[in-house]
Amino acid sequence: MKVLLINTSDRNGGAAVAANRLLQALVSNNINAQLLVRDKITNDKNVITINHTKITRFCNYMRFVSERLAILINNGFSKDNLFQVSIANTGTDITKHPAFLEADVIHLHWINQGFLSLNDVRKIVLSGKPVVWTMHDMWCFTGICHYAGDCINFEERCESCPLHRDFFIKMALIAQEAKAKIGKITYVGCSNWIASEASKSALLSKRQIHNIPNPINTSIYSPIDKNEAQKRLGLDPNKRYILFGAAKITDPRKGAIYLKTALEILLSKSPEKLKDVELLLLGGRKSDIATFFPIQIRDLGYQNNEKQIATIYSAANIFVIPSLEDNLPNTVMEALACGTPCVGFDTGGIPEMIDHLQTGYLASFESAEDLAEGILWALDQGIETTNHCVEFVNRNYAQDLVAQQYIKLYNRILKLTE
Repeated sequence: MKVLLINTSDRNGGAAVAANRLLQALVSNNINAQLLVRDKITNDKNVITINHTKITRFCNYMRFVSERLAILINNGFSKDNLFQVSIANTGTDITKHPAFLEADVIHLHWINQGFLSLNDVRKIVLSGKPVVWTMHDMWCFTGICHYAGDCINFEERCESCPLHRDFFIKMALIAQEAKAKIGKITYVGCSNWIASEASKSALLSKRQIHNIPNPINTSIYSPIDKNEAQKRLGLDPNKRYILFGAAKITDPRKGAIYLKTALEILLSKSPEKLKDVELLLLGGRKSDIATFFPIQIRDLGYQNNEKQIATIYSAANIFVIPSLEDNLPNTVMEALACGTPCVGFDTGGIPEMIDHLQTGYLASFESAEDLAEGILWALDQGIETTNHCVEFVNRNYAQDLVAQQYIKLYNRILKLTE
């Protein structure tokens, strides 16, 4: 069995990380698997790119630019919501690619930003090869948005749009209708939440939707002695560390404002409990947030070495994810695998990952006060909670476990097409 995974990148973004980890999991389980991408970042021999020459790289870049430019122009040249939607009006036909022709199963992941158009996806389905599509966000079953927020129009028809642009309404309708005509695809939600949301949609309500989580390599993401981890990072062993990760803290969906408010509440009510606490920032820019948070910040910058990332998680006392909407965040999985309890809101797929008062604290949605309570709770936890975190990941997300679930699904759909 030859499996071809398809994602825009092999590294940039949560879906890319998840797709790459699934690739490694399948290969380690003796499956002939490759990952076809537009933007290849790693040196993995099992990752192949459509950017073979400078010309193809330029053409594919211009496809990305043309899609974003169409959104920007029709949004009155405002960058608001520029990356909250994808219209998939341009892309690359990969059905003649040798890796596609040789594959028995095509497995789509996140294919946006000019990599594949909806017409390209339709060609993939018309090839007759069985197609699996893992939903890393809501785009598969909405008009054009990656996360719908409070909007439920995707459950029927995108005839109005909270983004308040006629262009968005028009493109959402066009995309919704195009997706409805694509054909038979086996859809997978990597969280119960997104599978449930998809089942409510006009596009996928009549489809069987499987639920298989993303995998993680627990030989890389595993606990390191906290003192040793802090020593490696040059941290003060007499302090406690809150870890927060976000490439763009100004993105409202990431909820940084709630973490800021929660820390302000704690400083107001119990300043002594934060006197030895610092905030570790992973992936952000200190210049963006130097005066944003009310406690001392140590900027760890963007990291792409997984062993270093695992060291950071192990060095932290807690990981806070104040996201307002998220599917199955890799960051939570990584933190838990390293034995670090997590604090987040009861929203999206996060409640499936945080076992309240066992592996972390689930705060009431959008309650900075409850988030503050969760931070205090998590800071006081010890080895028992660490063990709960590690056991939870091994039981639910270990890469061999997830690989076997996908292999079973591949075999099932292959039999149906015989």
